[in-house]
Amino acid sequence: MFLHIPHILDAEELASARRLLGPDAPWVDGRSSAGAQALAQKNNAQLAQASPEAQQLRTLVLSALQRAPLFFSAALPQKIFNPLFNRYSGDSNFYGPHIDGAVLHSQATGQWVRSDISCTLFLSAPDEYDGGELLIQQAQGERRIKLPAGDLILYPGSTVHQVTPVTRGARLASFFWVQSMVRSTTQRELLYDMDMHLLALRQSLGESDPAVIGLTGTYHNLLRLWADT
Repeated sequence: MFLHIPHILDAEELASARRLLGPDAPWVDGRSSAGAQALAQKNNAQLAQASPEAQQLRTLVLSALQRAPLFFSAALPQKIFNPLFNRYSGDSNFYGPHIDGAVLHSQATGQWVRSDISCTLFLSAPDEYDGGELLIQQAQGERRIKLPAGDLILYPGSTVHQVTPVTRGARLASFFWVQSMVRSTTQRELLYDMDMHLLALRQSLGESDPAVIGLTGTYHNLLRLWADT
């Protein structure tokens, strides 16, 4: 599933994040957290995970996700890898083609998280930098993604993807992974589609309509069948 969720961060939260990610933030070489395959492809800066800025930003992003119903419906999160933060600019300006590790260890929480879903939360406006598209390879061709600041993209963790070179300005973003309660991408997509149709039916027919009640029961029975907690 590819899903664009707008306005994960409001204007105040976005301004706070941008302030914490300023030029004086504790940026380190992004290769310090890269796996063996990604090491040769990764050329960016990453916020030091143990820094006070990173701790504040993790709390900010996780709190914002908690109030995003579309995120919950699409991801059905069991675990969320602690959000990380990166910058592409100057000579540290790209991340070549790679695939995310299947199981990742969080320094912040000590958890192992299976990367069912990859997430990028854009923190720079598109007109602030040139290049820097999230480029995802699909059987149907390439998909290029460059979203407004504060918007989130969800995409399968199994995809080969890259960040194209930033040739002007700076691209700031948060990135993290989700281990879903429903491991199958197809099953998650079916549940999300059903949830969105149910939302439309509730708005038109009301919560007490027998068809709405029956389909809601079907949704939860499928979730009960497929989910692990």
